[in-house]
Amino acid sequence: MKTKQSVLAAMFFAIMLLFALTPLGFIQIGPIKATLLHIPVIIGSIILGPKIGGFLGFSFGLFSLVTNTMTPSPLSFVFSPFYPVYGTDHGSLWALVIVFVPRILVGILPFFIYHFLQRKFGNKKDKLSLFMTGLTGSLINTILVMNLIFFLFQGAYANLQGVPAGLALYKAILMIILINGVPEALIAGIATSAVTKVLLKLEHKNNA
Repeated sequence: MKTKQSVLAAMFFAIMLLFALTPLGFIQIGPIKATLLHIPVIIGSIILGPKIGGFLGFSFGLFSLVTNTMTPSPLSFVFSPFYPVYGTDHGSLWALVIVFVPRILVGILPFFIYHFLQRKFGNKKDKLSLFMTGLTGSLINTILVMNLIFFLFQGAYANLQGVPAGLALYKAILMIILINGVPEALIAGIATSAVTKVLLKLEHKNNA
């Protein structure tokens, strides 16, 4: 069992690495790009449990940290302490909270969300439970990241976006969650339901 878990964890890690290093990790939806990196984390959490899921989530955060450090964008200061905060000449360690905490939780919480929904809906609606778990796991990542940006980097992010700090900025953040986060969540729900259902069937077959 430990060998099987190690192989599956390595497989999910490899998929995340492939997504992180290639354009395969992003899907163009109109003017926005939806990331797929959190999907292997969510599926890994459901299949392998919260401990390995948490490790995959940490890996997700690490990939994001490295990417934003090595190939930075104007927003990289919220994901890497090695990139200067907008309008300053130094980075912030608060970036480590944003880059790791939401991603680790995405690797832990789906396991419990799925089993809660399974008890509520039963095995006959397992696809629905998996879809809702994927949807929720993705939204956890988006909502936590955007809210942490608001609370930890409000001034710098407001200057970067060219909007006043406070309510106006939070409205802009809500629009990002709606326009960017919802499509990502729907993709995550569909992918989680399709892939995890097959993996669970194979697991049950092998156990039988």
